[in-house]
Amino acid sequence: MARTPREGRGEREESEFVEKLVSINRVAKVVKGGRRFGFAALVVAGDGRGRVGFGSGKAREVPEAIRKATEQAKRSMVRVPLREGRTLHHDIHGHFGAGKVVLRAAPAGTGVIAGGPMRAIFEALGVQDVVAKSIGTSNPHNMVKATFDALRRVEGPRLVASRRGRRVSDIIGRRETETPAQQEQAANG
Repeated sequence: MARTPREGRGEREESEFVEKLVSINRVAKVVKGGRRFGFAALVVAGDGRGRVGFGSGKAREVPEAIRKATEQAKRSMVRVPLREGRTLHHDIHGHFGAGKVVLRAAPAGTGVIAGGPMRAIFEALGVQDVVAKSIGTSNPHNMVKATFDALRRVEGPRLVASRRGRRVSDIIGRRETETPAQQEQAANG
């Protein structure tokens, strides 16, 4: 049987994404005859090269909830610019509800220093060196959404240079020669 191009592409996509199950929760609905149990899954999916997304799914069985969450994660992917393909370009804060996160760029060899749901996001994203701290809630949904809030605000040097009307070498060159305190002082004017 001949395979259509769409089928072949679907099979390749399955293997190219990194999927991480962040949490699974059993929920109950009280009805006349007793309780009906369902499952809610939170999944992070990424290509390991700068794209990542998250999704949540609910169903009566665990595999179906995970499948729904994975499909939603693949549909909601965002691109995050990475420095040298291994870390973030700059430090950033993110928040969602009571969840607050601090993401910091790290030198080579640091590894992923992050807990729980944030570690899954960075592994799916393809980040090898980052330091992250969650402040506030430990609810996985809020931690994931706060982390994505921060990741959406990461800007690459090209974007910053075009916005300021400068060359990329001006932006990158300054980063390596000045200390962080000097950079902050220069930014504040």
